[in-house]
Amino acid sequence: MGTVRAKTTKDALRYLNKKKYLYILLIPCVIYFLIFNYFPMYGVIIAFKDFNFAKGIVGSPWIGLDNFRYMFGLSDFYTVFWNSLYLSMLRLVFGFPFPILLALLLNEMRNRTYQRVTQTIIYLPHFISWVVIGGILVNFLSPSWGIVNIFLKQIGMDPIFFLADNNYFRPLVIISSIWKESGWESILYLAAMVSINTELYEAASIDGANRLQKMRYVTMPGIKSTIVILLILRLGQIMGNGFEQIFVLQNPLNLGVSEVFETYVYRVGLIGGRFSFGTTVGLFTSVIGLIFLLASNQIAKWMKEDGIW
Repeated sequence: MGTVRAKTTKDALRYLNKKKYLYILLIPCVIYFLIFNYFPMYGVIIAFKDFNFAKGIVGSPWIGLDNFRYMFGLSDFYTVFWNSLYLSMLRLVFGFPFPILLALLLNEMRNRTYQRVTQTIIYLPHFISWVVIGGILVNFLSPSWGIVNIFLKQIGMDPIFFLADNNYFRPLVIISSIWKESGWESILYLAAMVSINTELYEAASIDGANRLQKMRYVTMPGIKSTIVILLILRLGQIMGNGFEQIFVLQNPLNLGVSEVFETYVYRVGLIGGRFSFGTTVGLFTSVIGLIFLLASNQIAKWMKEDGIW
């Protein structure tokens, strides 16, 4: 038994020595996640305490589940919960398939120069800050000088205050999110398409398949595992809508539909100084995301698909 363990250890050390430069490159990434993702988990205990700055996290008294009882007793909590869930589902239904469609169209381009130029153009919005995009939207949609409302006036329609109308807020969020992130998110699908065996396309051509049929019967099955994994990860973030985009587009007039958990925690927890309550809300959303992640991964296993573990 000891000989087997020694041999296994020796093989592991030999493998680590062979791949040592790859592991050295991995060190900054590990440090980043330790500092910004794992060490802060200690602060979760604030949700079960009456946190006081003077006493610190350790010295603050335990109050058990009082913060959770208070949270579930608030009427506006359920409004925020519905806004977050509804907006996330809209992102999932309309936003998730778009990068897949975009990757399929890019993959079908035969002119590689034109393909690279197109890819570069659609990637660029990802690197633009939401603050900048929010300013652009505010100016474009302004009821006074916005180009959209100027056009509406010219065709005889009344100007619309898009950012103050609850009916337009969610579509604006979804459309702007698709415009900004779809190009970047399509990279993973394009990378998966590169790994598809070209002989499958040749065999499909011999069988008389057209380009649409190749996309359906060769390309889509080839990237199915990637789609499933990314869908599971997206479901794990079902309660997250991104703070920056919502905060930039939010105003008192659309607060009824724009208040989501990220902005709620910021407004109540940070601005209001109720750190225990803010942590409680954050922990609640994390638990909901974990439940969706585990459930979707198990469903993928039941359907004989690859999960994330």
